[in-house]
Amino acid sequence: MRVIVVGGGVLGTMHAWQAVSRGHDVVQIEREQQARGASVRNFGLVWVGGRAPGEELATARRARELWEEIGRQVPGVGFRANGSLTLVRTPLELAVASDVVARPDSADRGLTLLAPNEVRSLNPALRGDFLGGLHCSMDAAVEPRVAQPALRQHLLASGRYTWLPGREVRALLPHGVRDDHGDVFEADLVLLCTGAALGGLVREIAGEAPVRRVRLQMMQTDPLESVLTTSVADGDSFRYYPAYRGPALDALGAGQPQPSVAAEHKMQLLLVQRLDGSLTIGDTHEYAEPFTFDVDSAPYEHLASVAESLLGRSLPPVRRRWAGVYAQHTDPAAVVHRARVSDNAWLVTGPGGRGMTCSPAIAERTAVEAGL
Repeated sequence: MRVIVVGGGVLGTMHAWQAVSRGHDVVQIEREQQARGASVRNFGLVWVGGRAPGEELATARRARELWEEIGRQVPGVGFRANGSLTLVRTPLELAVASDVVARPDSADRGLTLLAPNEVRSLNPALRGDFLGGLHCSMDAAVEPRVAQPALRQHLLASGRYTWLPGREVRALLPHGVRDDHGDVFEADLVLLCTGAALGGLVREIAGEAPVRRVRLQMMQTDPLESVLTTSVADGDSFRYYPAYRGPALDALGAGQPQPSVAAEHKMQLLLVQRLDGSLTIGDTHEYAEPFTFDVDSAPYEHLASVAESLLGRSLPPVRRRWAGVYAQHTDPAAVVHRARVSDNAWLVTGPGGRGMTCSPAIAERTAVEAGL
């Protein structure tokens, strides 16, 4: 088959990967010169432990398997099975972690609860004060700023893949698309993976998709002198991942309010060390549009304070700060919005903060449903 993928982010690139892997010819069209959205403005986390039971967890587990396979084929994506530690600093946070590891599906998530000395043995760079850590051996990481270019280079070597940046698709045709250069590309199947860009052609074709946009703020430091052997989260992350819901989390919410800045900006700490030693740190959540165009300094100060308390030392100088926007399905139980929008086209969008984690498995499922 001839397949056109519209969108150059990680979700679109994984759909191109699936199509090429199944022997089809693919043209991937991106309106920017390279992916500039949420696909490069994220942590690069393959985050399994916090996913909701059922379809979401199954999707994340399958995606984790696929990422490992891809990492073997394309070392440039920077895949490493480093796991994660969610550090708990209060009795209420410890109670949530204890509750989670006692559940029947904790083994499926690779979860164990470690004492402080066990945490430091696993990750000696963590020298701060904490009561323990929820270890997830299933979690992993990739390099978001270089993963897509590395994947594209591998696809180009197949001889069945064409990358066309700097073109915006303006019309869906019975047998392909037309772009803003007036060029027509014929195809048997069109996959629209347009991320948070839900207006224009997407709205004309699909109407108002059940998707909202979410804005976040993050930062990156200079290299840390120590190696972090795992990704790191704080106890506030329990509030934002569905796996942790239950009476213990309710008690945490009632008995331990977040600091005002964290509550206002709906914050958690996630921290990942890049292959060059730098630290990616975040994040915030803003749901109500229109989003502010400012990058607020207060969340960065809060994140730095929490990170330093867990590391037990000052952070390296901050090198970059940025904001990003991703698309999220309005139904919390839905992993992604996948819909056939014409005889020859599908729209796939709205994985939310699961995009980097789940995109390989989402694309695999699309390939099956679309008959690739």
